[in-house]
Amino acid sequence: MDMPTHDDLSVQTLEMPALTKAQLAELLFDQIGLNKRESKDMVDAFFDLISTRLIQGDDVKLSGFGNFQIRTKAARPGRNPRTGELIPIEARRVVTFHASHKLKEQIQG
Repeated sequence: MDMPTHDDLSVQTLEMPALTKAQLAELLFDQIGLNKRESKDMVDAFFDLISTRLIQGDDVKLSGFGNFQIRTKAARPGRNPRTGELIPIEARRVVTFHASHKLKEQIQG
């Protein structure tokens, strides 16, 4: 079972706005031979694990792809753009993604 090539993925990207979890599960079914239930469960487990680790405050590093990190943003004053009213923005945690050099090079061709 051949994995899709870079060119295959480029064509799909032009036709579809986003790659979904259902499509990932379908690729596991088609390319690796897992049954549909196993494929869906594997995709769900992968994303659940990433989410859980990020919620715990851990970074997630995927070699050759990139890093997901949690950043804590401090509270700051904000402004309602319509009314100009000052509104405090509370401190919050956000997820950032930094693509690996390898992924950046692949994107550039």
